[in-house]
Amino acid sequence: MQEPETAHAHFGWFKRRRHIEPNDITVVDGDMLKRAVGAAALGNAMEWFDFGVYGYIAITLGRVFFPSVDATAQLIATFATFTVAFLVRPLGGAVFGPLGDRYGRQKVLAFTMILMALGTFSIGLIPSYASIGIWGPILLLLARMVQGFSTGGEYGGAATFIAEYSTDRKRGLMGSWLEFGTLAGYVAGAGAVLILQFCLADQQMLSWGWRIPFILAGPLGVLGLYMRMKLEETPAFAAYAEQAEQREQEKPGWRDLLQVHWRQLLKCMGLVMVFNVTYYMVLTYMPSYLSVTLGYPETKGLLLILLVMLVMMPLNVVGGIFSDRLGRRPMIIGACLGLLLLSVPSLWLIQSGNDWLIFLGLMLLGVSLVCFTSSMPATLPALFYTPVRYTALSLAFNISVSMFGGTTPLVTAWLIRRTDDLMMPAYYLMGVAVIGIVTMLTVKETARMPLRGSPPAVETEEEIKALLKSDKPITVDASLPPVP
Repeated sequence: MQEPETAHAHFGWFKRRRHIEPNDITVVDGDMLKRAVGAAALGNAMEWFDFGVYGYIAITLGRVFFPSVDATAQLIATFATFTVAFLVRPLGGAVFGPLGDRYGRQKVLAFTMILMALGTFSIGLIPSYASIGIWGPILLLLARMVQGFSTGGEYGGAATFIAEYSTDRKRGLMGSWLEFGTLAGYVAGAGAVLILQFCLADQQMLSWGWRIPFILAGPLGVLGLYMRMKLEETPAFAAYAEQAEQREQEKPGWRDLLQVHWRQLLKCMGLVMVFNVTYYMVLTYMPSYLSVTLGYPETKGLLLILLVMLVMMPLNVVGGIFSDRLGRRPMIIGACLGLLLLSVPSLWLIQSGNDWLIFLGLMLLGVSLVCFTSSMPATLPALFYTPVRYTALSLAFNISVSMFGGTTPLVTAWLIRRTDDLMMPAYYLMGVAVIGIVTMLTVKETARMPLRGSPPAVETEEEIKALLKSDKPITVDASLPPVP
């Protein structure tokens, strides 16, 4: 049974079916949608190029900034600095999320691009430990904190932006381009590091070569900023802002978010945990696991990860189509079951020492990851109402990433060192898969449905007629209690 309209007005646009008129339904211009999704995804790719380079060049950075310890300790120290960026991400989310919900998504996304480019560019200018001693690692730590603060507002904002721009029928497909951009950024970062390792001698790489991919962040950031400044605000946020202005409503604050949405916040954190632990285990930690733990050549390991990501990119778009047709729940629960069944066999293959078997083991994990990357950008924004979507998603996403995702390389490396058990990555993945299944069983299906607190979004006039004639519910607002 649905709540009265006034009970949900605080959460954004809301009307009962019998009150909805054709003018209330958002008709999304197809060309504008493609431009918006393309620009958001490309900007995201540039952000994650900046962020990803650090993980792929971690071994070299360990030798540059932590030269007085052994190779495994260098890796742990470098990944500890990697992890620090994740610890400040909730702070970035807490700052940028409310700004995005109050002033719009587009402006905040432009600002996060500036911060990320500055943080990454500055890493390329930091003197080594040999030049300035302990100040080198300290400056590296500060630059990583700037990166983390920026990223705290990036994913929640970009996922919100694309979800709110998309039509209800194609939100999974459009959202999949966000992670396509993320993978493209990681591929570019890994490719840049790989080219440097092939072209430069070891001493050249340690002396100055490692700086090049970080310095590239400067011009890339300017390009990304230009693209984001050209974007228009999302139709969903514009519809809510117009209604809020007409009714002179106070926009929801932290109290509303935590009192009314706490269940959704917990669900989001559970889904983000399994998504990001898998992400950072496969794409960030595995190159180091191969080279440092298994003694596999560093360049070959990075090349295999690069190939896995290249295969994942088109599969991600296909997965987005399937998430619209099959639903978000089958995709995400299927991915968790894949991790439960395939993690141990995948690790056996990765430990084999055979190039093709290693690639197969990585690809098995990559296919499970694709089911997450193609479905999550549409699943997570749909958990929350329009007025709090950016804040709620940024907060839940970044707390979960900080606690579980970003710590994955550090914790896994530490566990292997303490236990001498090379299967630790598999056990870790299986544990979070169980959490993912339990969480997703509590989440309602949202494929092909309007976002909470937003008007229905369609692409054609024919869809409007079909929507108004349909007996299916237009809103999913009834799953939350009214505001006191």
